Amino acid sequence: MSTAIKIKNFSNTWWIQRNPEGNDTVIMHPPPVSLPTDEKETLRQKRLISASEYEKTAQFWNVGAQLKLKEQLLKRTNRNVAKNVIFFLGDGMSIPTLAASRMYLGQMHGHTGEETQLSFEEFPDVGLVKTYCVDKQVADSACSATAYLTGVKANYATIGVTAAVKYNNCADSSDPKNHVQSIMSWAQAAGKGTGIVTTTRVTHASPAGTYAHVANRDWESDADVEAKVEDSSQCQDIASQLVRNEPGKNFNVILGGGRRKFIPKNEKDVSGKPGQRMDSANLISEWFYSKPMGTARYVTNKRDLMGINFNETEYLMGLFNSDHLKYHMDSDLSEDPSLSDLTYAAIKSLEKHRNGFVLFIEGGKIDLAHHETKARKSLDETVQFSEAVLLATQLTNSDNTLIVVTADHSHVMSLAGYSKRGHDILDISDSISDVDKKAYTTLSYANGPGGPGPDEKGHRRNITQQMVKNKEFQYPKMVPLKYETHGGDDVALFAYGPWSHLFGGMYEQNVIPHLIGYAACIGDGLTACKR
Repeated sequence: MSTAIKIKNFSNTWWIQRNPEGNDTVIMHPPPVSLPTDEKETLRQKRLISASEYEKTAQFWNVGAQLKLKEQLLKRTNRNVAKNVIFFLGDGMSIPTLAASRMYLGQMHGHTGEETQLSFEEFPDVGLVKTYCVDKQVADSACSATAYLTGVKANYATIGVTAAVKYNNCADSSDPKNHVQSIMSWAQAAGKGTGIVTTTRVTHASPAGTYAHVANRDWESDADVEAKVEDSSQCQDIASQLVRNEPGKNFNVILGGGRRKFIPKNEKDVSGKPGQRMDSANLISEWFYSKPMGTARYVTNKRDLMGINFNETEYLMGLFNSDHLKYHMDSDLSEDPSLSDLTYAAIKSLEKHRNGFVLFIEGGKIDLAHHETKARKSLDETVQFSEAVLLATQLTNSDNTLIVVTADHSHVMSLAGYSKRGHDILDISDSISDVDKKAYTTLSYANGPGGPGPDEKGHRRNITQQMVKNKEFQYPKMVPLKYETHGGDDVALFAYGPWSHLFGGMYEQNVIPHLIGYAACIGDGLTACKR
């Protein structure tokens, strides 16, 4: 009598048939072997062994490897035109962050964790991306956004301009000859719907890369420009570019935070917090009344967002905080939308467009938590990001929708030590230092703020369970800084859908939008429609 074990991966369901002789047969897509009711439990006890025991056999690893081989052999390239494109950006989602987050996810569900996969790690095509700026070894979110959204690499902290524009050079950044256009401009020229989603301010560096042209990523409002530039009248701030300039003013969806950048300093938003604008403009009202009557909706909380009739809403703006959105761990689930909520609303708003859509979705607080060395929050934000990607795959069709998932840059968090399999990734390591005989955490940072400082003798302090269980705990760092820095290592890219096979290999970050343009037949370069 045989039994069957079900294994599910991204593209196929497999069954491993456990034979009485002890050898396993790998079968694709069969129904499970039927067992008589009176024999099922007895046989299950005899034949099905625990995963931890099965891992001790050569069969376990050989069968898994053969499954992967068969999956690779069965892969077929999808050469359809990508009607829709969803670009997911995990800000600061380094490869160590991926490894730690999958362990965190698995351990949340009672597994050892190391074998767990984030949703997009099951995508069929994977690449490695080089992230440096034109003038810096280690990128920030501005120069990197310019690269992966416009196809042109730029200088540190500049957005939507060529490397001819130096940081803070107002005059050069205002010159149209130095501007570069993003995939949103390409999509709008092709008649597609467009939108942006972020858990940061919608004027922050990553989302601003879809529409802005500035020499300083911090010029989010006119007050920010005036604080940095003597003649601020020459430089248009990012918020006003979103509302008044193309392609931003044509976006069908704008969801994120940052209300204060859009309202005057003498006005307060729905939470009672004042705006920052000095020009007396209320850009939220300006955006709303610039749209044809009855086509636009503006919302400030989850309840109103999920109550929208998306089929009747052509333009949707949701600003859910005066500043960035709250961390998922700190949010009020009844009032604060999750990244999955925002993803759902954006896709449902855009899917009615006959020519398709291009949507940019950022999990921005992965990065912000790393800057504070709060690894627990960063891993939790990565899991939330993974859930949003999974939802997007469920709401769309891989025949006509290209989904790209990547990061803009790395961080300096590392996984170290030799903890046992299944050990809590956020906990103190189960090994100790062979020098000072003290425990250390598996996760640590090369630099950054906080963390247990040395004692009065300059010695490393003990780290306790009470410390690491606190969601605000700042993990140990080597070099003390006000904020932890980015890392310069490569980031991973995962692709799924039409022409996803183009995204394999290693390449410069600015190649990404050219590949997207080819798959979706947008932009002025080579495309699948004009090879």
